[in-house]
Amino acid sequence: MAYGDCCGRYHSGAAAPTAEALMRSRYSAFVKGDAGYLLRTWHPRTRPGTLELDPRMRWTGLEILDASDGSAFHSVGTVEFRASYRGGSLHERSRFERVDGAWVYVDGEFVQ
Repeated sequence: MAYGDCCGRYHSGAAAPTAEALMRSRYSAFVKGDAGYLLRTWHPRTRPGTLELDPRMRWTGLEILDASDGSAFHSVGTVEFRASYRGGSLHERSRFERVDGAWVYVDGEFVQ
């Protein structure tokens, strides 16, 4: 799927309709180095004051392993994913909530 059809519209201000769509758009923001989008889509309760991304990091792929709840009919959702980068991968189970109708990232736990 092309960037504009998937995540570009969310980075430009459209709200992600599901927790999984937000997860995918956040991965794309990491790829593009868009710390502003990552902060805007982070729950105010858990959001850091600043976010510095390593410009040398090269993300190479995203695999959604599981998603529960997180649709238009839910207020919370969970997405388990594996994000690959040059030299390894990150396996995380992320939690999402709606704040003022918009999906935001709350936190995540690494899966071994």
